[in-house]
Amino acid sequence: MQFVRVHTQRGWVVRASDATHFYDNLESGRPFPGVYCVPDAVASFKALRAAAPSPAHIIPGHDPMVMSRYPAPRPELEGIVVRLDVEPSA
Repeated sequence: MQFVRVHTQRGWVVRASDATHFYDNLESGRPFPGVYCVPDAVASFKALRAAAPSPAHIIPGHDPMVMSRYPAPRPELEGIVVRLDVEPSA
């Protein structure tokens, strides 16, 4: 599993890609059902947590909730792209 760690104005943000598809996968410790090797997928959760300053700095690869937790950079981009360099909403 691969992910990228990027330094932003709020610190290091980890873009998880397929290392965790959804917030729930990481929070529950249950990988996405289509993984090839469950123990490797669970190990990737540990790597994500080690790379991020907090769980709020980990961005899942496929969760639609990302679009509601982070703001668009401009109103006309609402629902298309979000800013991950700012704090997420509650």
